[in-house]
Amino acid sequence: MIAIIDYGMGNLSSVFKALKKLGADARITGGVAETGKADSVILPGVGNFGDGMKHLKASGLDKAVRNSISDGKPFLGICLGMQLLMDESEEAPGVPGLGIFKGRVVRFPKSPLKVPHMGWNDISVDGENPNLAGIGNGTYFYFVHSYYVKPDDSRINAATCSYGLDFSACIGRKNVFATQFHPEKSQDAGLCILKNWISEKGG
Repeated sequence: MIAIIDYGMGNLSSVFKALKKLGADARITGGVAETGKADSVILPGVGNFGDGMKHLKASGLDKAVRNSISDGKPFLGICLGMQLLMDESEEAPGVPGLGIFKGRVVRFPKSPLKVPHMGWNDISVDGENPNLAGIGNGTYFYFVHSYYVKPDDSRINAATCSYGLDFSACIGRKNVFATQFHPEKSQDAGLCILKNWISEKGG
């Protein structure tokens, strides 16, 4: 069973529907116990980094996420769910993130480009992460974000995207994979990634 964590940060129905379309056993839950019993976990989300951590801590789901990852369960972070894996964010100074990966979340610098970065953009695949099987350079995905992840260890980058500068579109290590874009809103390419993740014993 795949637990889609509901911590009050965004509409989860599109993630749920995409997984159901792929035949996965997925459930939306805000419960620590059910999250702990799940075979794999998805942390989606949109909105403010500080609010996200506040809601996770208030429900005890921050510990549930860390425990799931440390237990080796397949984990997928989406958008804010990717950013929360880092140590900290410029969006919420002084608020610790989950600290799964060392690094920071920073705002796009001032430029002629509009912020938030919203809409379709293409990625460049770095390395051979199995969750990106069948995804070639130049494949387009749907983004909505004003901040991006800067990991200390560039080796966790699975794909990059360019929007005035190059930033991490996907990161991954061992049982953890995360995307800045929304695979559930990225049509066939997004479904391909979700299918890959499920086949990697994500569900």
